[in-house]
Amino acid sequence: MGRGLFYAISIHLLYISSLVVLFLWFVTLVNHIPRCSIHYFYIPSLNKSLNSPHNTTLNFMLRLKNINAAKGIYYDDLHLSFSTIFNNSSSSSLLVANYTVPRFYQGHEKKAKKWGQILPLNNHTVFRAIFRVDLKTQVKYKFMFWKTRRYKFEASVNLEVNEEGATKVKNKEDGIKMKKSDSSPPKLTSFHLFFSIIFVFMNLLVFLDDFSFP
Repeated sequence: MGRGLFYAISIHLLYISSLVVLFLWFVTLVNHIPRCSIHYFYIPSLNKSLNSPHNTTLNFMLRLKNINAAKGIYYDDLHLSFSTIFNNSSSSSLLVANYTVPRFYQGHEKKAKKWGQILPLNNHTVFRAIFRVDLKTQVKYKFMFWKTRRYKFEASVNLEVNEEGATKVKNKEDGIKMKKSDSSPPKLTSFHLFFSIIFVFMNLLVFLDDFSFP
C-alpha cells in the first residue's frame, strides 16, 4: 500500500512538472515582434504658412509597442533612414537623413516613444514629396531569467507630407503603422503543435497508469 502510494505521488509530481515545462516551452517559443508606428512627422520648411524655407529639420516621433504578455525586449541601436521617393517607387529614391536611437530595454506590454530631430545630409534641400522611413535593428527577447538569441528586425513606411509640412495621422492611438519585413523570429508551427499534443498525451497515459498500482 505504501509503495503504491509513493509511486502514485511520484507520477503526479512528474505529470505536473511536465505540464509546467511544456507551458514554459510554449511561452519561450512564441515571440511576438514589436509593433512600430510613426505618430508625428513634420518639416518646417515645407509649411507654406511659415515661409521658412531654411528650417529643413526633420522632426518625428516613433513608437514601439511590445505586445508580449510575459517577455521583455532588448533592442540594439535602432538605425533610421529617411528618403524621398518619386513616382511612389522605393527604387527611385534619394537618401535625405540618418538617425540612430540608442539601444534600450522594453518591458512586457509596454510602449516606448522615441522623439527625434535631424538635419538633412550635406545641407540637402528638402522638397515636397513622399518620404520613406526605414528602420533596422536586432532584438532579443527576455522571459524570466532566459534570453533568446538576436533576431534581425526591419520595418518601413511611406509618409506623405501636406501643405503644412506635416503628415496627417488619422488614428492618434495607432499612428501610421510601419510594415515589418519577413526577418522575424520563428512562430509556433504545426510541427510544434503536433509535438506538444503527443507530449501531453504521453504524460496523460503515464498519469492514468498510476491507478494500476495495487
